[in-house]
Order: sequence, then structure tokens, then C-alpha cells
Amino acid sequence: MTENTAAIPASERPGTPAQPQDLIDVDALLEAYRTGRPDVTDPAQKVVFGTSGHRGSALKTSFNDDHIAAITQAVVEYRAAHGITGAILVGKDTHALSGPAQDTAVEVLLGNDVEVLVDARGGFTPTPAVSHAILHLNAGRELTPAGFAADGDNAGLVDGLVITPSHNPPADGGFKYNPPHGGPADTEATTWIADRANELLAAGLEGVRRVAGADVAGHPRLGEFDFLDRYVSDLPQVLDLEAIRDAGVRIGADPMGGASVAYWGEIGRRHGLDLTVVNPEADPTFGFMTLDWDGKIRMDCSSPHAMASLIERMRPDADGEAPFDVATGNDADADRHGIVTPDGGLMNPNHFLAVAIDYLYRHRRRWPADAGVGKTLVSSSMIDRVAGDLGRELVEVPVGFKWFVPGLLTGTGVFGGEESAGASFVKFDGGAWSTDKDGLLLCLLAAEIIAVTGQSPSERYRDLVALHGSPAYARIDAPATAEQKAKLKTLSPDDVPVTELAGETILATLTNAPGNDAPIGGLKVVTQNAWFAARPSGTEDVYKIYAESFRGPEHLKQVQEEAQRLVDAVIG
Repeated sequence: MTENTAAIPASERPGTPAQPQDLIDVDALLEAYRTGRPDVTDPAQKVVFGTSGHRGSALKTSFNDDHIAAITQAVVEYRAAHGITGAILVGKDTHALSGPAQDTAVEVLLGNDVEVLVDARGGFTPTPAVSHAILHLNAGRELTPAGFAADGDNAGLVDGLVITPSHNPPADGGFKYNPPHGGPADTEATTWIADRANELLAAGLEGVRRVAGADVAGHPRLGEFDFLDRYVSDLPQVLDLEAIRDAGVRIGADPMGGASVAYWGEIGRRHGLDLTVVNPEADPTFGFMTLDWDGKIRMDCSSPHAMASLIERMRPDADGEAPFDVATGNDADADRHGIVTPDGGLMNPNHFLAVAIDYLYRHRRRWPADAGVGKTLVSSSMIDRVAGDLGRELVEVPVGFKWFVPGLLTGTGVFGGEESAGASFVKFDGGAWSTDKDGLLLCLLAAEIIAVTGQSPSERYRDLVALHGSPAYARIDAPATAEQKAKLKTLSPDDVPVTELAGETILATLTNAPGNDAPIGGLKVVTQNAWFAARPSGTEDVYKIYAESFRGPEHLKQVQEEAQRLVDAVIG
């Protein structure tokens, strides 16, 4: 008997294939994008830049033509205020709203007489390909960490817009600005852009200059850039593709319907790799996906539910043979990576980051010997122990990839990684490759590790566990009002009165990141064998508790419980 999935709530079907009732109505979504008019008195409908730009949905009147027109005009004015006169690169992913948003942005850019470069192949563009292209076109110009020319003359510098909500569900849209350094814009830039965009929205878009859609084709200021060719051609500068090819590593790459779909096939062909694109389909409903933990379609390559079909495909046959030596997944803009091995299944992102760091710092001989190991403060302390074993300084920064940009740009920070499966690193010679997260890069690194060491990343992680111990790591959410979240965001170490956590002496209470002294927007408490970090959610009435223990799952649970009691007491 065939199961009637239509009668089963989506939330009870994580890891199962999406059904027709789970899919978005693309036509209705696009109509809402064109016709929706945001109410700027409603905070949920204003422009808000998080760690990865502005995100929303046309169905919630939080991502519409008006939003994108206002944000793009604000970006134009921001560029003008800083004397940035070069072209602006525009890339999009495969979400349904990304195409219309690109059309809006291009019309506003051309209306302001800004030179625009779009994809020469008329396709989709991963975030790291935009970042790499910006760095390529700005090569030879010394830049500051903020993304401006060191000599104060920004004329001729290029920057970019990336239109993507990353791994978010199909009804969502996203829009982010990357300055001339190629990475995510810093808080000062995004605050200015968001404030100006909201002013324009409140003024009914008065001040937004825009050409008609019919006048875009053939416009003298509209040009093209071959993002794919630039990215794929330059890969040997950052990865040992020859070793992967010679070892015959079998790679199964799943773009998960995202912007990397054409890239994977070309990488395999051009570099002679044994690489199979296991799902070449691009569908704005993402109807081929398996449902995530909450029953939503979400292209999260770190989720075993969203990656269920690839995990199943990697199961060994009756003879113990898996179809690939490594299978990989990417989210819709390919800035995140998922690694599946025959012997370990889908790797926890923290585990692969630790393996990547241990491998890279031992095999990139030309990297500067004094370059530290970059991690966000909610990433696993296994990375701390790996860095110590390598004799490298640990550079711990707040959540947000923007904090890694200065190091990656200058080569003083050769690797940066987040617990949410986002990372990048520099070229063999220490030069910048991508100052934004690069999921393709990390997936191919997994293949290089297999080729060079003869071990899978899972096997190498087990070696690290034998050396450093086995951490238990988890994240939970706790309820909090807007007032409580605001208080959590502005805590000082003096606000925490306790000296012990889960039976261990507290060694550090942090509200600023030790790697760069930037505010973490929350609290981190560290003991010898455990830690927790609490941060307010930007979109929900909760705060997030990240926690880890090297003393096992039961101790982790104790850490979580005491962390919640401590934070609740402090924020009232």
C-alpha cells in the first residue's frame, strides 16, 4: 500500500521527499514581488541587514521590488560617497525571487549610470565566484580591511551584489553587498545602506533612479563577466587538483538545485576529475529536496534531513563498495559545504573544519608560519586543541564571516571557518582566493585530503579524537522577550556572578571576542572541558545557546541547563 503523505503533516516527515503540497506557487510568489508594497511602520517589512544581507519573502511583504530598488539606490549612493567608480558585479542564485531581484537591481544601477557586469553565460553565480571575481579585477590595488584603497583613491575599484538567501526555503529572497575587498560588508556599511534604503521606502521611492526594463538590453553601461571561467581556471592556485586526478578520487557532487550546478560539471571536465553531478536539476520549487527537520524545504547541506537522499545514495552495496569516495553538497549560493563519506555519513561541520585545519596547516608549506587559525567563537573547541597541536595562534572572532575578511585579504589570516559549514582559505602562495565563504573549495578540499593522505575526512577526525578527546556539541533555543534579548546583547563580564559551570571552575567570561576584541553580541563562558555561548536571535523571540563538553553528552546537558538558568537570571 502506498503511504498517503498528503495526510501526514510536513513537520512529521523530515528527511522524506517533498510532495506537491509542500511546494511554493511560483507564479503567486512572483506576483507578490511585483505588486507588494511594504509598510515601513512595520519592522518586519523594513530593510534589515543581518550577517548575510537583507532576507525576506514577497509573500510576507519583506522582499519586494520596492525593497530591492531602495537597497540598490542606497548602494549606489554609498559607492558614490566613497568614490568607488568601477563596475559592480551582479550574481544571482536559483531561488525564484533572485531573477526578478536581479532585474530590479540592474534597472536601478543603469538608471544611476553605474557600469554593471552580469554573468556572461546568462546563468547562476555562486557567492564565492563573485568574491573571487572582485579580487581578480581589483588585483594590484592595496585595500584596507573596510574594503577601500589604502591610498585613499577608490576610483576604478569594483564591488558586487549577490542575490541569494543562501540555504533558506524557496519562497525567500536575499540581497547582499560585497565591497571591493570581495567579502561581506561590515556593520558600518550595512547599517548605512539599510538606513538609507528605509528612508527611500518611507519616501515612496522618491530619489530612486531607474531605467525601464525594456531599455536594459543593449544599454551601453551593461556588460558581462565570465564568472565560471575565471573561477574554474584559477582553482589550481588553491587546490592540488593534480593529486585528486592522479589518485582517481571519485566525487559525487550535489548542487542541491543551486548556483553551483554548472560549475561542478565544468570543474570535472576541465581538470580531468572523476566527478559526477548527482543532481543537475535546477527548479525554483526545489521539489527534488527532502524535507528539513521542521518539515520545510531548506537547502542546508549541513542537515542530515536535507541531505538524506545523498546520504542514502552513499550507502555501500552488498560488497561494501560505495559509489563515491566522497559525496558533497552545497546550498543555493554554494557558500556552504556538506561532506558525506562512506565510513562516516554526513560529517558534522565542526568535525570537518577541524580536519581541514589540521590538514591545511601541515601541507601548505608556503603559508606564513605565524598565521593563526580563524574560527567563530561558537565553533568547536576541538579546533582550539588542533591549533595548539599545530603551534598556531587561535584567532576567535564573533559570528559572521565578515570578521575573517581582513586576514584573508592580507594573508595574515589564512583560514576562517564557521560552525555553520562556511569557510575559506588562501591560495598556495598565501594570496587571497575568496574573502567570502566558499563551499565548492571546501568540498574539493575533502577530495584532496583523500588523495594526499589516503584517509577519508571521517577517518582523520577519528584520529583527532584519539589525540584530543571527543566533544559533544549542540545548540538549543530558549524563550526571550525583545527587552531580554537587548539586555543579553549588551552584557559585560561583571554581570555574571557565578564562578562555576557544571562542576568546573569558570576560566573566562567573555562579551568581546578574544581574537579581535569585537563585541560578540552576547556571552561566552569557558571552563577546562566545556563552554557555552548565548546570543539573541535576530528574527525570533528566543536566544540561542551553543554548548560543548569534552566530558560527554550528560555533562553537555548539564552545561546547557545551567547556562539557561544563568542567562535567564542575568537578563531578568
